Parts: sequence; C-alpha cells; structure tokens
Amino acid sequence: MSGLLYRLKPLVKRSIHVAALVARPMTLGVRALVVDERERVLLVRHTYVPGWYLPGGGVDPGEAMPAAVARELAEEAAIVVEGVPRLFSIYHNARASRRDHVGLYICETWSQPTPPAVPNREIAELGFFALGDLPEETTAATHRRLAEVFDGAVPDSVW
Repeated sequence: MSGLLYRLKPLVKRSIHVAALVARPMTLGVRALVVDERERVLLVRHTYVPGWYLPGGGVDPGEAMPAAVARELAEEAAIVVEGVPRLFSIYHNARASRRDHVGLYICETWSQPTPPAVPNREIAELGFFALGDLPEETTAATHRRLAEVFDGAVPDSVW
C-alpha cells in the first residue's frame, strides 16, 4: 500500500496546486535563512520532494510574510524566531507556477528550546551545514540564494 501512496504523491501534489490556482490566482511563499553560532545554515529535506532546501512554505490567507516565516520555522524545525525576520529579496518562482512568488527572510535572532520532532509527515531530515559542506542534494536555487547572501552575488529575480 505504501508503494501506491508514494506513486500517488506527485498526482496529489499537482491536484492541490491546480485547486490553489483556481482558488487564489497568485501564491506567496517564504523561505528562511537561519545561521547558527558556528556559521552553519539550516536546511531541510522534505518527505515529498527530493533535495535539501531552506526551510519555509506557503503564506496563509491574512497572514503577514514574517509571521509565516516564524510559523514555518516552528513547524519544521522547532525554532522560535525572536525579533522580526529581515526581508532579503522577493523572487518569482516559475518552477512552481507562473503566479508563485517567494520572499527570502534572514532570521538573525532565534532559539530552539526543544529538539525538532523529525522525521515527521513533512520533514524527513534537517540539519545545520557549513557552506563548504552542504549536502550533495542541495537544490540549485538554495545554492543561488546562499551565494547571494554570503558571496554578494546579485540577487536574481527568479527563484
């Protein structure tokens, strides 16, 4: 049965995306850059898509983007954002849809009072990684965002 569910995941994900397009013509998401005291960045590996990503997710109706950052970090990594995350840039996420946009926020002050409950339904793994020692499966977009923030690369308009 689990093999069938695994094969149906892409269809279910696409169906949810199509329904979202009908219900809300523009979608908005957030990603968070969290750096620990050893200058390592937080990345997550989801259960439903390959690769390592900056943590984040969709902004709920009526929710401010910084609040979505705080909610997503709490859900995915048991991180409590202290203060207001700083907006780095906003991108068009053409891979998701031509109507999707993502805000990248830098979380400079945070805590993790309890260990995250991982793995779970959404997050298979998470960890803090040195920039020179990122997982091999780190996505190209994640590499680009890290180069923009840490190496001074010019921010692209496309995620």
